Amino acid sequence: MGFAAVQRVVGFLIAGSSLMMLPPVVVSLWYHDGTATLFLASAAILLALGLLIYFPVRGVREELRLRDGFLIVVGAWLALVLVGALPFVLLTSPELSYVDAVFESMSGLTTTGATIVTNIDALPRAVLYYRQQLQWLGGMGIIVLAVAILPMLRIGGMQLYRAETPGPMKDAKLTPRITETAKALWLIYVGITATCILAYWLAGMKLFDAVGHAFSTVAIGGFSTHNDSLAYWNNPTVEAVAVIFMMVAGMNFALHFTAWRRASAQPYFLDPELRVYASLLLAFSVIVSFGLYVTGTYDTLASAFRYGTFQVISAMTTTGFTTSPFYTWGGALPVILMLLAFIGGCAGSTAGGMKVIRIILLYRQSVREIRRLIHPHAVVPVKVGGQRTSDTVISAVWGFFFLYIANFAVMTIMLTATGLDAETSYSAVGACITNLGPALGLAGPNYAELNDTAKVVLSAAMLLGRLEIYTLLVLLTPAFWRG
Repeated sequence: MGFAAVQRVVGFLIAGSSLMMLPPVVVSLWYHDGTATLFLASAAILLALGLLIYFPVRGVREELRLRDGFLIVVGAWLALVLVGALPFVLLTSPELSYVDAVFESMSGLTTTGATIVTNIDALPRAVLYYRQQLQWLGGMGIIVLAVAILPMLRIGGMQLYRAETPGPMKDAKLTPRITETAKALWLIYVGITATCILAYWLAGMKLFDAVGHAFSTVAIGGFSTHNDSLAYWNNPTVEAVAVIFMMVAGMNFALHFTAWRRASAQPYFLDPELRVYASLLLAFSVIVSFGLYVTGTYDTLASAFRYGTFQVISAMTTTGFTTSPFYTWGGALPVILMLLAFIGGCAGSTAGGMKVIRIILLYRQSVREIRRLIHPHAVVPVKVGGQRTSDTVISAVWGFFFLYIANFAVMTIMLTATGLDAETSYSAVGACITNLGPALGLAGPNYAELNDTAKVVLSAAMLLGRLEIYTLLVLLTPAFWRG
C-alpha cells in the first residue's frame, strides 16, 4: 500500500481546498456581513495543515494502484468534510457544535441537503453562499476535479475516477485520457450551472439567490438560501426552472457530453436508462398529484399537479427542494416520495439513490428467475438497450442492493436505539443514505432536534450513499489491507 503517495495527494487536496474559502471572502466584503476574517482564518489553517501533510512526502513518485485510489477517495472526502466544517465551527451566530458543523459540511459535500440550521434566513450572506458552494463542488466530486490537475503531481488518475464516479458502469471513458474526461465533465457541469443561473435570474430571483440555487440544483443538493426553500418565491416559473434542471442533472452526464459533441439530441432518445427514468417521473407525478387531489390536500387539480409533480421530481432526483411541507401530507404520499429517493437518478449523474440502471437490472433479473422456474432449461439473457448484461455485473448489482438495504436497516436500528421514534429513524436514514435530505417525523423541518449520536450515524450514512457503499466498505475488509 502506497501510504506516502496517498498522504501526498490528500495533503495537496487539503491545501488546495483553502482556495474554496476565497469566494466567500469576496461575498462577505461585498455584502459587509463581517465574516471575511472567519473565512480568511479558515483558508490559512487549511493551507498550513495541507502543506504540513504534503511537504514530508512531496518527493514520493509511487504509481497508484486501484486500492490506493479507494483509500485516497475516502481519505480525501473525510478530510475535506472535517476541514470544510471549520467555518461553521468559527461562526458565532448561530453557534454550532463541532458535531453539528461536521453534519452540515458532510451534508453539503455529499449533496444531501439535510440541515441542522433552524433559521437559514438569519445566516450571513457569505455563510449562505459557502453552503451552496459546498454542494456545487461535491456535485461532480471533488476527486474528479482533482483528477484534472493530478498530472501536476505526475500521478495517473484512472484509479480515482473509477473509485469516485457514481453508478455501476465505470469503465467507459468519454475521452481517451482520464484527465480530459474529468475536464469534459466539468465543462458540461459549469455550462449547465451557468445556464441555470441565467434561467433563475430571468424567472425573478435576485442574482445572489439565482447563483446559490443553481449551485444546489445542478449538484442535486437541496440547500436553499431561505427557510422555506423554493416556496419562498411561490412562483410557478421558478419552480418550472427547478424542475427542468433537476431532471437534466439527474441524467447521465456522459449523455450530455455525447449530445454536445455530436450536436444532436439522438443520444437521449436511444438511452434505455433515460427512457425508464422519464417514465417513472411521469407515472409517479400523476399518481402523487391525483393522490393530493383525492385526499383534499389541494382544492384544485392544477394545484395538486403543480406541487405533486415538483415534489416527485425533487424526491426521485434526490434534490430535496420543497415547495410544500410534504412530511405533513396525509396517507401514503410521504412514504412514496421517500421510496422514490431509493431509486434515484441515472448512473453518471449527480443524483443519489441506487440509480435507475440498477433498478432496471434488478427487475429484469427477477423476471428471468421467474421464467426459469417455468422453463428450467431455457437460456434467458438479461439485456439493456439490446446489449446482453454479463453475470458479473448482475452479481455486483445484487451485492450492492443487499449492502444498501442492510446498511439502511442497521443504521435505522442504531437510531431507534438512541431513543428516536421509528418514523424519524427510518426516514432520516433513508433520506441521508439516498442523499435526499428532507425526512419525516422530527427530521421533517430540519435535523436540529436529533441527538449527537444520531447525527454521527447519519453523517456516515451520507458518505456511504455518496461513495456508493462499496468504496467505503471495502476499506473495512481485512483483505484490502493485505498484500
